[in-house]
Formats: sequence, structure tokens, C-alpha cells
Amino acid sequence: MEITEMLKELLEKAQKNEAVRLSLLATRREKYPMEAFCRKCQELGYPVYEMDLLAAGEEQYAAMRRSTNGGGENSPLLEGEDDYYELFMAELTAL
Repeated sequence: MEITEMLKELLEKAQKNEAVRLSLLATRREKYPMEAFCRKCQELGYPVYEMDLLAAGEEQYAAMRRSTNGGGENSPLLEGEDDYYELFMAELTAL
């Protein structure tokens, strides 16, 4: 399963289960939040690792840059985070 699919499933699980949502959000308070987040994902049965999150974010960002011909001031897609962890946390916080 791809990292994006795993994060989508985790978000759906967090929507249905407040304890899961709170445990994932709690990882932000750890000394190494992304590491704690990945550990929590693994405890929940999703093999999410830091390098996978980073690589997926970079791949997405590169794809957006290519699709906008290198970006520029008129490229709103490039204003967002390219970090899947931060994107996930933003969505989780919004629930």
C-alpha cells in the first residue's frame, strides 16, 4: 500500500475514533514528532516510516512544479507544504 493510501485510511480511522485522533495529534508534542508519529502509525498497523513521508512529499512537490512549468508567483499549489506529515496533521487538526 502506498503512503498516501495509508495516510488516507489513518485519517478516516481518526475521524471515526477520537482516541486514535488524539493519539496521533499527541505525537506533535514529542521531542521528535515525525518519529513518534511513524511509531504510532506502526502501532496502528500502518508501516509508515520517516523516509517514506519525506520522499512522498518531495515527489508530490516535484510533480506540482513540473505541472506548473517551474512554479512562479502564479502557482498557488506551490505555496502549500510538501511535507506529508504536516499536511496530515493539518487535516487531523481540522477534524
